[in-house]
Amino acid sequence: MRAPDYICFAAQDWWYHNQAHSDFQLMRSIAADRRVLVVNSIGLRMPTPGRSTQVVRRVLRKLRSVAMLVRRPLRDLPNFFVMSPLPLPLYGSATTRRLNAWLVRTQVRAVSWMLGLRTPVIMVTLPTAWDAVRPMPRRSLVFNRSDQHSAFPESDRRVIEVMERDLLRSSDHVVYVSDVLMEGERELTGSRAHFLDHGVDTEHFRRRPVNRQPPDLRRVPGPRVGFFGSLDDYLVDFDLLERVATDLPDVSLVLVGDANVPMGRLTRHPNVHWFGRRPYEEVPAYGSGFDVALMPWLDNSFVRHSNPIKLKEYLSLGLPVVSTDFHQIRHYADRVRIAADPAGFVEAVRTTLREGGLRSAEELRASVLDASWSARAAQLKALAETPGTP
Repeated sequence: MRAPDYICFAAQDWWYHNQAHSDFQLMRSIAADRRVLVVNSIGLRMPTPGRSTQVVRRVLRKLRSVAMLVRRPLRDLPNFFVMSPLPLPLYGSATTRRLNAWLVRTQVRAVSWMLGLRTPVIMVTLPTAWDAVRPMPRRSLVFNRSDQHSAFPESDRRVIEVMERDLLRSSDHVVYVSDVLMEGERELTGSRAHFLDHGVDTEHFRRRPVNRQPPDLRRVPGPRVGFFGSLDDYLVDFDLLERVATDLPDVSLVLVGDANVPMGRLTRHPNVHWFGRRPYEEVPAYGSGFDVALMPWLDNSFVRHSNPIKLKEYLSLGLPVVSTDFHQIRHYADRVRIAADPAGFVEAVRTTLREGGLRSAEELRASVLDASWSARAAQLKALAETPGTP
């Protein structure tokens, strides 16, 4: 009997977002023995001047993504396919939502027919995919509740909340990375809610020796405190990063990642080094050159219900970590220095540079060795291939 196929409506775009995100990593692992189609993000709303940042850039990169059509991006995973439907991310009225849903669904159905995907498991990470998914035949429906998307600043909160609640009620299974969010929605999900913690690719996130670290990083004087990942204004506390740069002038602040805001306020400081986006394959080599890894998150609803994958990647590299305070990080208080305010954050960086991490590099890495993505994918398959009772 043929194993079930999978379609994942992702919250990111494979062609320009960080490929470490959970939906990509889970689907890569599942594609080892299942046929998988990843549908790139259809967005939460149309980027608009005054409400969105870098509007033209975002529209152009989405159009370039759509132009990629359907591809197999990983040579060693012939069953892993990625497509970018052309969406009309206008969710303000019922008419435009129906039109967008029909447009996305028609494209996904055409590609599914071409690839021979029949009655698949459907996983939805972005709630705006719900209208497209609702009438699609499927083996089961999994809502990957990776974030509270209605708390995203650019979203139409009222509309997204309705879609989230519909998915919470209608899915066969809802998987969470935040136990706070899971318990807060238990009334809607009941026994269909499951905690599925993030994984990490421990083979990929293995520390590189100095001679294998990027030349541009090696030119940056130490000590280096660093961050890799998306520099988004709804996640990252840029005021805090600037304070680190100004309060620690003899320390190099290294930032590796795409930014959705102008970075001049940081790069004007001589000890700030922003490298922009680097391919996923190169990220561990940059992280290997950090003396301290930073998690400088804002205090907002989106962060409070999050569980950053980055933490396990830092730990897999054996890096001492300093983080702002939020619920999920408290499970790692024995391995991470957690700061309650900006002054405490800077002092925690100083202490870590002076004394090292709370555990040795070997112990930090060992603490996440059992958190592989393949293990997480096996848990997901066990759930998804056993339909529940919505």
